[in-house]
Amino acid sequence: MFDEKQCLQDIARGSEAALERLYNHYSDRVFNTLISYTKSYEDAEELLQDVFVTIYNTASGFQFNSSVSTWVYRIAVNKSLDFLRKKKSKKRFGIFTSLYMKDSAEIKYEPSDFVHPGVELENKENAKLLFQAIDTLVESQKTAYILTQVEGLAQKEVAEIMDKSQKSVESLVKRAKVNLKQELEKYFSE
Repeated sequence: MFDEKQCLQDIARGSEAALERLYNHYSDRVFNTLISYTKSYEDAEELLQDVFVTIYNTASGFQFNSSVSTWVYRIAVNKSLDFLRKKKSKKRFGIFTSLYMKDSAEIKYEPSDFVHPGVELENKENAKLLFQAIDTLVESQKTAYILTQVEGLAQKEVAEIMDKSQKSVESLVKRAKVNLKQELEKYFSE
């Protein structure tokens, strides 16, 4: 059985072997969360490494007030949101500068055809539309929806990750579903 607490204490003492054990235990789930935000394998891989470097560097400060998994997901979500904010800022800057400077700051890659790797082949087209719709949600709704509906985490754990009440998470998910329905109705007449 995997002892998260002991593993984290070992990481805090500088054990790279313990970090590898934690990585092996969480990397697949964390990667799925990251790719749900980034929609790019390369960006998700880079953020995955960044998440575990952060864990290694901050393990000694972890107080065990929440579960290790909650802490890991919180780091992953925060890294994802920071990444999206920076990307949005660069995109805005690129558009602004391209108005005034010829051939500058062009956006190289906009993954509009992203399909989550966990989606069955026959559902890929619908999944693509769903993830496009998810991108239209406000940050808190997006996080609550991805963690509960895509990753399948319990609302209680999502509440801890987001530092919100369970009722608040429930409300965010409900609003996200309403907003997604409105967004998806543009594509489906039924």
